[in-house]
Amino acid sequence: MPDLDDEAAADNRAVRALLEAVDRKYGAVLSLKFPYFPDKHDRIPRPGTEEMKKDLERVDKVLPEVMGEVDVLVIGNEPFIECPKVDWTNGAINDFYETVAAHVIDYRAKNFPHGCKTVLHMGALNHLDEPDEWVNSGTDRWMTYVRDTPEIEGTDIHPHVDRPDGAQAYLDYVLPRLGDKKFLVTEFSLVHLWKDHLSDKIPAAYAEKYGVAAGAEIWQVIRNALNKPFPKQRWYDLLRESPWFEGNKHYLSEQMAKFRATGKLAVATYGIGQDAAMSGGDFTAKSIPWLLNSIYASATVRPEPNGEAAPNYAWLQDFQRAQKG
Repeated sequence: MPDLDDEAAADNRAVRALLEAVDRKYGAVLSLKFPYFPDKHDRIPRPGTEEMKKDLERVDKVLPEVMGEVDVLVIGNEPFIECPKVDWTNGAINDFYETVAAHVIDYRAKNFPHGCKTVLHMGALNHLDEPDEWVNSGTDRWMTYVRDTPEIEGTDIHPHVDRPDGAQAYLDYVLPRLGDKKFLVTEFSLVHLWKDHLSDKIPAAYAEKYGVAAGAEIWQVIRNALNKPFPKQRWYDLLRESPWFEGNKHYLSEQMAKFRATGKLAVATYGIGQDAAMSGGDFTAKSIPWLLNSIYASATVRPEPNGEAAPNYAWLQDFQRAQKG
């Protein structure tokens, strides 16, 4: 949202890309991100303050462009991550997002009195598999607001987990609190499982085949691929020979089945490419390996002969099958 201080919403890269997708008859979900990170910003604004007024003015810039165009508007991105911890349980985070939601609801009602294709969700809850730290009075109030506000269709969740059954904790928390509402999953992955293995030694078969030192670690090979993209087969061999990855190559399908089995899934989306934010050449053993989730290995693998990005062998077919539900 702060980007809109310097550019029109219609010129914003994310908004423009989504509206172009809408023109091509794709469904579209837009999340409004308010980045009040503790190490970069002051406390989250309180209703009635000049800071709150400024955020609502930002919202007013984007709503005319997207309301009635996108299918889902998510109020917030990862609010509990993007907010000082001190404001989680004192009412501040809830007051802020409920104020934004009321503003959006009012805009939609006034400008689309006969109905609007754009439905509203609150989003998104994180780390619900770590309840001692991340489940609190703020998250409970969040879910109460979702359940009790007729104009809100549900909540978003982002289950990035460290084991194949890790997302169940998210479902166990939100489902009993949703009432007749639904949930979005605009991000999900096993990225924290991948991270746990970055310091593993590379597979022996891979080391022998490609003449790599047997003591090299996974993160070092990934960094090499980022600095000088691999032939497709070499990237595939690295992952196929790594049991922690190969053994979970159908995670996308397996997790989608669990989401759908609840009967309350609205929409789930999954990462497509290894974008610039996840593919810098300064990759280390402590990096979060988002790039292993991506359907296309656009940064670690050389382009195909036709110039297109090569798919990551694990995800593409399952992603395609998921479209058929």
